[in-house]
Parts: sequence; structure tokens; C-alpha cells
Amino acid sequence: MAKKRWSDLSPRTRKLILVGSAIDTGLKAAALIDLKKRSDDEINGSRRKWGLALTFVNTAGVLPVVYFVKGRRTA
Repeated sequence: MAKKRWSDLSPRTRKLILVGSAIDTGLKAAALIDLKKRSDDEINGSRRKWGLALTFVNTAGVLPVVYFVKGRRTA
């Protein structure tokens, strides 16, 4: 199957890709800001590993949600 170019995609598909990308970027930014504000004892696991994963792993919004659910310790 040949690769599709951006111009080959329907306007609806383009819009979905842009909205999905914006949501993913917003979630990653929120998770990274939260990670920076918390102390080490408020984070499950390594701060460095969470930061690297949130920055470099493409997860379509899944990893930031996992961070908010599992990566933060609650009082």
C-alpha cells in the first residue's frame, strides 16, 4: 500500500489528526508540569524515567493518563 500524503487525506481526517495531536501535546505538557512540581516522594518510580518517557515516547495520549493514574502518589 502506497503512503498517503497530507494532501491525499480528507479534510475530516486531517482535522482528526490535528485535534488528536493537540490533545496529546496538552496531556504531555500537563504531565511534565505536574512532574516538575512534585517532590520525589510524591512520585511512583523514577522522575527521570517518567520525564524521558513523557518526552520521547509517542503514545497517543496514553502515557500521560497512565502517569496521572499510576505515577503520582496520593496522600
